[in-house]
Order: sequence, then structure tokens, then C-alpha cells
Amino acid sequence: MNWHPMSVEAVAEALNTSRRGLSAEEAGRRLVVHGPNVIAEARRRSALAMFLDQFTDFMILVLLAAAFVSGLIGEATETIAIVTIVVLNAVIGFVQEYRAERAMEALNAMAAPVATVLRDGRKVAVAAAGLVPGDVVLLEAGAIVPADLRLLEVASLRTEEAALTGESFPVEKITEALPEEALPLGDRRNMAHKGTIVTYGRGSGVVVATGMETEIGKIAGLLQQTGEVKTPLQKRLADFGYRLSIAALAICALVVVAGIARGEAPLVMFLTGVSLAVAAIPEALPAVVTISLALGARKMVRKNALVRKLAAVETLGSVTYICSDKTGTLTVNRMQAEEFYCDGAIEPGPGSGGPWDALLRAMALSNDAWADATGAIVGDPTEVALFVAAMDAGARKREVETQYPRVAEIPFDPDRRCMTTLHRDHAGGFVSFTKGAFEVILEKSVGILTSSGVAELQPDHLRGVSERMAADGLRVLALAMRQWSARPTPWSTEALEKELTLLGLVGIMDQPREEIREAVETCKAAGIVPVMITGDHPITAEAIARRVGIGGGGDAIMTGGELAMLSEQELEASVERVRVYARVAPEHKLRIVRALQARGQIVAMTGDGVNDAPALKQADIGVAMGITGTGVAKEASSMILLDDNFSTIVRAVREGRRIYDNMRRFIRYALATNSGEIWTILLAPFFGLPIPLLPVQILWVNLVTDGLPGLALAAEREEKDVMRRPPRPPQQSVFAHGLGIHIIWVGLLMGALTIGAQAWSISSGSVHWQTMVFMILCLSQLANVIAVRSERDSLFTQGLLSNKPLLAAVTLTFLLQLATIYVPVLNGVFKTAPLSLPELAAALGISSLVFFAVEAEKLVKRRLA
Repeated sequence: MNWHPMSVEAVAEALNTSRRGLSAEEAGRRLVVHGPNVIAEARRRSALAMFLDQFTDFMILVLLAAAFVSGLIGEATETIAIVTIVVLNAVIGFVQEYRAERAMEALNAMAAPVATVLRDGRKVAVAAAGLVPGDVVLLEAGAIVPADLRLLEVASLRTEEAALTGESFPVEKITEALPEEALPLGDRRNMAHKGTIVTYGRGSGVVVATGMETEIGKIAGLLQQTGEVKTPLQKRLADFGYRLSIAALAICALVVVAGIARGEAPLVMFLTGVSLAVAAIPEALPAVVTISLALGARKMVRKNALVRKLAAVETLGSVTYICSDKTGTLTVNRMQAEEFYCDGAIEPGPGSGGPWDALLRAMALSNDAWADATGAIVGDPTEVALFVAAMDAGARKREVETQYPRVAEIPFDPDRRCMTTLHRDHAGGFVSFTKGAFEVILEKSVGILTSSGVAELQPDHLRGVSERMAADGLRVLALAMRQWSARPTPWSTEALEKELTLLGLVGIMDQPREEIREAVETCKAAGIVPVMITGDHPITAEAIARRVGIGGGGDAIMTGGELAMLSEQELEASVERVRVYARVAPEHKLRIVRALQARGQIVAMTGDGVNDAPALKQADIGVAMGITGTGVAKEASSMILLDDNFSTIVRAVREGRRIYDNMRRFIRYALATNSGEIWTILLAPFFGLPIPLLPVQILWVNLVTDGLPGLALAAEREEKDVMRRPPRPPQQSVFAHGLGIHIIWVGLLMGALTIGAQAWSISSGSVHWQTMVFMILCLSQLANVIAVRSERDSLFTQGLLSNKPLLAAVTLTFLLQLATIYVPVLNGVFKTAPLSLPELAAALGISSLVFFAVEAEKLVKRRLA
């Protein structure tokens, strides 16, 4: 039910209450009917259920099956390695999910614990959870509004609603009915909403909604309805793991059948097939993903980005749209005087002398802001902006007040839209300063102060100045004065606020952050579309967007009212053209994110308010502000910006792209080498050769080459063009850009080299041909991992020392492989024999051909580019 169009009397009648409030007995009855005034939490999954859910991924199940089979055939080391990797991933996933469940707790923390109400006509303090519709609540400065209220009385009442609506300024409250039914939340000035804060004045209101029926309760409902969205990484890995596992199992079954058909012992072929199946699946992939993301997250903390969900690091690299809240994200969330009109000129800063001195004096004196003991300026944001501007120009309030002490005041009133202060001047008379909305002050003025004295007003010219400033997104205030020979009587607004002399105009704005424009341009260069979504006024939103470089040209601006009129299909058709959304409600933000996702976009949503939380949770990645962000926004997000700096997102995007590139490097390496093993085992019998490797040798090669060298690829630096290329299309396969072809030909090359070496060794009468095959297959994989560090740049350009962890991993793996051949106790385990120096040199030479072949491929790519 909409309460803002109803009169106070109609609301009281509808709720069967009065200005004296409810009786305690009636309040008790209503509490039974409506329930407590708390945010209800959806039924939570148990910690055990969350943990077990981590094992439902298809690739994880295949890995567990492989670990089980490895244990059956006596390969305990392989079993332990696989189980450790799987459990580590499950623990990390569980911790992230458990933390995400706390968003509802943060919403409840915003509630006021105690409220002052009228019961039986008496003022009493009750637990806010016990409020019911019809209760009359008393408000004063500093109080948290305990429920949604229709205001009954106001005395200069203002509330801070930025967290709920995105409005930068405290909202001046009224009691009159507002006839427009579909009024945006931020314009319902006769309402006070649960969770907002009273910043000035006092008032009272009747409770019209409690608990989940309040506006903040509706946001809680949206949060409960919004499920976790799978990241691009999760989607790609799930698809990749499923396809790979099926293919590996099919090929291994073929190997077993072919071997038995050739007369090999069924048990030997079964063990070979199982070993090959374990080797074919890159069980290190989950570990590489986890380690890559963890290293990226640690690196991002040093750059002021705290990652709450590891997969969010990679998701940033896929982002195509960044939907950013305005207040506190693109702007500094601090009002600042931007332009001044005085003595016939618009200036970016105040001047001095004559009319300018009078204007600065009015800004300092007609002002209730003050400096606390720490030097911080405290007060209404608008007044703080005027206070700071005057102080910076030399008009310090404390010093000016010694010459013009305040003797009386008429506080700001939303009906009058102005305030007046009366001061004794140094000549023994009095001077009053009136500050307020431009149109109001203009109507009360009879002249304007110039350097030549008081001149005649030119209303049309002044309106043009005001409109020009407003078009730049500035909130325009006017200041005027009047001289009095004696203290004015009667003391009334009618007597004081007339026949004024206009001093000047001041344009105030929540200023854009200095570094935002550069960050926006970097986003555009990287193919990312920035979009502003705010609860603020369309003119202000458009002005800020223009200043930071969002939109422009033919890009559309849409208000929440216009959006509400669109069907889901109509919104999806237009959502990619709109760059600025103004006067939006929480459900509108959610619809925008969903519409973009329906168009196949990967969406990042930034924000700091309660109103951002549902969209933060729905987005592919939610980015909350660490300093100004509410607890609700942080709990609903995937990442928190510790410095509230939009530019930090750009650095995070760079890191996300690097991480995805490194995972592609691992897949390129692991699948090429694993397919080399498969081709070797599968094709050898077709050339009349015996099975090249024993099961234990297959598992060893898989363990040492997929392990440390593969993990070390996570430390690779980003490519030079990482931020000059468009985002990956959301539907793009991990095998795009020739990765699949590369895997096939490199795997075939490894298989051909290994089988060729096997045939040569057997034909030359070598008694330890199997050791030669074992050595060449392992070393060719190490040659491959050194070559695949970049898709385009040569190793000779990168330098061996540019990835020291990889160099160390390759060296260690090479030494371990030598140990299986030259340490006597290991000869019996791996069925190997020491190679002669010429044989070892031949193995090194043959395996190095893989390195030079991959380098040749990169050379061709560079020449064709």
C-alpha cells in the first residue's frame, strides 16, 4: 500500500490509531498479528551440507574415482595427492560460501535496538522489534529510524538516506500528502524509512510497515531470492572437466580393447588403461586454479582490493559491463562548492573585496557547521561545503563571529526552504543573512550587491545563471542580507525575510574522484562498458557521467520511472544502449543486471549502500566499497575496494585477465603433454611395438610433470597487450584461438618422437629401450612447459629468469627424473636401468625438438599478426 499520497488523517484512520499512539494492550494484539519488527532470514543450509556440496562437480567426482582406483592398484602417492587437492578446494569453497551467508545478519544489524513511542499517550522506550503498525514513533537527531513511518510532525527534520536511495544530500522531510502514486522512493519526503538516520531536527511518525514489509525488508527479500551466480570460470571448468573426462575414459577403454586384441594380458592392459585414465585427466587443474586465484587475491590486497570469493578474481577478467553506483563510488561522497556567482561573474572559486567579502561572510555565519576538537568539520553536508569554501577563502567562522556575533536565528524549514541568522555588527546595528533555494531568495530580494553598490535585480539574467549551474549538476543556493539599525520586531519570518539584498549564488556538488576519468578511459580501451546507476536526480547523474566520461553522444539516459514501465523483453532490447540510470529503486538495479546478463554480458556491479546489495549479489561479480560501504553491501559482494577507489577495479581487471591467461597456459601445457602420453600408448601397438610404458611409469610422469611445473605457470606475468584487447566473449571456449589445434599437434609430436625413439632403441638392440621412452616422454613435457609461457612472445625475449618458480620447478623435476634412472633403489620401483651418456644426450636432443617446434609456431603467429 502506498502511504505517501494519503493525508495524515487518512493514514491514522486506515491504521485505526491517533496522535496519542496505541494502547499497550492493542500493541500486544497487533504484535501477534504482524509479528516482530525484524528482518526474517531464509532457512540456512547446515555447515555439513555446504561442505558436501563442494564435491558435486563432475570433474571432482572423476578425480575421486581416479584416486580410488589408484589406491586399489597400489599407487598410494597418487591417491594422496589427488585427495589432498580435492579436499583443499572443498575447504576453500566452503569458507567462501559460509561467509556469503552472513548478508542477512548485516541487514539486521542496521536496525535500531530501541525506539521511543507513544503508548497510552505517554512517551516510553520499547524494543524496536516490538513496534507494530499504528505505533507513533518520536524521532530526534542521531536516531536510527526503527520502522517505515508516515510522518505526522516535523521540525526541520532531515534524514540521511544515501544507503537506501543513493541520494547524496540529507532529505528535508514534510508532512503534506504527495499525490503522485508512482513516486520514486527518494522523492517520498513525507516518509521515513527503517534503517535511515536522522541527521537534523526532530519529528514524529506513525508506523505503516514493520519487518519484511519495510523497504529494507523488501531488499532482504530480494537478497533471499537472488541465488549465487556461477562465474565464467566455474562454467568453463565444469564444461571442460565433463568433456575431458568423457573423452579420456573413452580413449582409455579403446587402449584396453586394442591391447587385449593384440594378445596382451588382460590384467596388464586393465592396469595400463586405468593408469592412462588417471594421467589423461589433469588433476592438478583444480590446484592450479586455486593457487592462481589465491596468489592473485594476495597480490590484489596489496593494491587495495580484498577478494571475498576467489573465483571473483578471474571473473573480473571476463567483465564486459561495470554498473557503478554514483554516490561514494564515482564521487567522493562529500559535498563541495564548485562554482560561485557574485558581482556579475561566474567563478570556479571565490574572489575577494566588496561583494565577495559579503558573500563569504554570509557563507561562514549563516551556517550551523562547526570544527570539532580534531579539526574535522561536522554538520549538514551542504553547510559543511559552504563552511569549508569560506574558510579556504579566509573567512573563518570563529574569527568572523567575533565581529558579527549571532544573536538569533530562524532555523531552516522545508516549507520556507531557507534559514535566517541575525548578527550584531561592529557598528552597533544588526545584519541578517538568509540562505536557501535560489527561487525562494530571489522572490524575497529587492536588489543585488555589486562592487558599485546595490543594483537593480535582473531576474531573467539570474535565472539563466542558475539554470546554467543546475545543468552542470550543481545544487544552487542563494545568499542574501539585510541591514538593521535596531533588532527587528516583530521577530517573524514575514518581518525578517523580505526586502533582502542578494549577495550571490553558490553551486554545490558531490565531486567526482580525480582519478575516475582515467579509470573509465582504461575500461573503454579494454572493451568494458561503464554504466552509472544511481538514485540521484537525472540532471545531477548526467552531469557527473559527462564529467567522468561515461556515456555521451547518442547514449541514452533512463529514469527509474521509465524503467518501471518497460517489460522484461523491452528492457533487454534497450539495456545495451543506456549508460546512465537515475532515480532508480533497488529492484530496478536488479532488473538492469539481469537484463544485461540475459543479453550474454558479464556484469560487475559496484556500490556501497543497502540498496545495492541485491544487485551486488546477482551480478557476476559484486564490488563493495570498504570505507563507506555498509555491512550489507560488503556481505553481498565478491570483492571489497579497501580505498573506495573505482580505479582499483581496473587494476583488478588486469590481474583477472592475467590469471585466466595463466590457466589457459596450464590447460595448453597439461592437455598437450597428457595427450602425448595417450598417443604414445594408443599408437605404439599399431606399429607392431610393445606397450611403451608400465603403469607405474605413466603415473610417475603424470605426477611430476603435471605437479610443480604446472603449478609454477600460475606465477607467469601478464602479456603486454592484456589491457588493450576486448574481454573474452562469455560463451567463448577455453580452447579458443587455436588452443585445441595446438594441443593436438603438440601431443602428436610428443607421441611421434617417443614412439620413434622406442622403435630406434628396439631396432638397435638396446635392452633398456623402455627407460629411454620413459626419459624422452618426461623431458619433452618439460621442454613444452618452458615454451608455452607465452602464446606469442619467444622465451628468448622473455628470459629464463622472468619466472623463477617455473625454472626451479623444471630443475627439480629433471633431477627427480634422473633419480628414477640413476638411483639403484629406484630402479627396482620404476623398472628402469641407467642410461649411458650418449643415450641421455640423445634423450635430451630428441625431447628439445618439442621446444623448438612450439617456438616456431609462435614465430609464425608474430609474422602473421
